Amino acid sequence: MNLLAPFINGPIAHRTLHNVKLGIPENSWEGLEAAISQGFAIEIDLQLSHDGIPVVFHDYKLDRVTDEVGLISDRSAAELEKIILKGGKKGIPRFDTFMSYVDGRVPVLIELKDQDGALGNNPSVFENAVCKVLDKYHGAVAIMSFNPFMIKKCAKLSPNIPRGLITEIFKENEWPNVSKSRCDELTKISDYSMSGATFISHDHLDLNSDVVSDLKTAGATIFCWTVRSQSQDIEARKVADSVTFENYLPDGL
Repeated sequence: MNLLAPFINGPIAHRTLHNVKLGIPENSWEGLEAAISQGFAIEIDLQLSHDGIPVVFHDYKLDRVTDEVGLISDRSAAELEKIILKGGKKGIPRFDTFMSYVDGRVPVLIELKDQDGALGNNPSVFENAVCKVLDKYHGAVAIMSFNPFMIKKCAKLSPNIPRGLITEIFKENEWPNVSKSRCDELTKISDYSMSGATFISHDHLDLNSDVVSDLKTAGATIFCWTVRSQSQDIEARKVADSVTFENYLPDGL
């Protein structure tokens, strides 16, 4: 049985099916409802609260998508739930309550955000907390991260959950805490086997790279991020098994 089948071909809504102009923030309860109503799989991001509870949120800081300031890791999950997302009417979701509400109605692709800033081998508190929730979940789900060590830990904690690496051309100026040699290794996706990954989600602008081609030939599933038009969608699907999208609705759906 291919556990990634629910994600293949059907497009995946980036950070839930969000549109702030319509009152639907990213990574939000409203975005989840919109995706469920239209039958889209969703991609979400997870950060860790001060009290060690995963929450659905992309950034390390609060200010871009809320009216608060400071690090998300400085607030408890209870505090974060009360912080309303800009453009919406609801607070930052706890991961466990979010997944309980999804209840298998749409596939969920989950990005674990790196917690040490260097894509290093940080303590496993985050992975343990996420896998504890997912081990009780019965819908279609997959985990991914830019950090291969996090995925390796998830492979040990929850071996039956599909896992993948988020990949791109790693540039030093975009990853200031990662050495040039490590950026080169990550660009080559050299940790794919070590991490126990079965898929990658690759930058859609680099899908024609040799390393992506080699992985696909070897049997890896290829997703990509983040396409923002139908023309980009069509081009990406020449290589990718599925696309993560935003700012448009894919044709035929």
